[in-house]
Amino acid sequence: MSEAFTDKEMNLVGHLAELRNRLIVTGVFFVLFFILGFVFIKDIYGFFESDIDFKLTVTSPADIIWIYITISALIGLIGTLPILCLQIWLFIKPALSKKERRVSLSYIPSVFLLFIIGLVFGYILFIKLILPFLLSLNDGMFNELFTVEKYFRFLFRVTIPFALLFEIPIIMMFLTSLGIVNPTSLRKMRKYAYFVLLIIGAVVTPPDIFLQLVVAAPLFILYEISIFLSAYVEKKKIRRHKEFMDE
Repeated sequence: MSEAFTDKEMNLVGHLAELRNRLIVTGVFFVLFFILGFVFIKDIYGFFESDIDFKLTVTSPADIIWIYITISALIGLIGTLPILCLQIWLFIKPALSKKERRVSLSYIPSVFLLFIIGLVFGYILFIKLILPFLLSLNDGMFNELFTVEKYFRFLFRVTIPFALLFEIPIIMMFLTSLGIVNPTSLRKMRKYAYFVLLIIGAVVTPPDIFLQLVVAAPLFILYEISIFLSAYVEKKKIRRHKEFMDE
């Protein structure tokens, strides 16, 4: 009894040590990408500033530090995301079958690509629709003065949620493979999911019904893609089960 308990305790300690090491590896890569973002901060900032026709203002030295840290952290997050996914996969790898390892490993580049696509989509939406709409409301009534901190806070408030929401198809595929959800349940939840996505669209956009619908429409499409991919995974699971039963 005590020996069995000791073995379990040693296994737990071993797993925690491995998890700590993988978190350290992820943290090291985050620091490296953070430094990379810090080194190229002027180029990155210049890219963002080139898409607007007004000059951003700082009101204190803290604003300069804030933009350095924020943009560098964003670069660190983007660069570290595939490393984090890989470390998670390596941690759970021993518990997976050969086929499960291959399938789950293929999720890693998809997670990264969808995150980038979501960021780009949110940025284009912000630059092409949301910002011009807000500026058009001024119509010469006010003197415009945009600070760096407030502009980028608003920008990230729009783009980062899209980067996360674009992961919905992969998450649904993964949950379907685990048997937690299935295409039937996703179809039944469609109206509730649309309602939630519509609220999210309203939160990240100005109070204009047209813009909110424009933002919500691609989120609805993402949900429909999730149902399609969930059905694809479900069919593959059923086919594998039949092949196993026929053996």
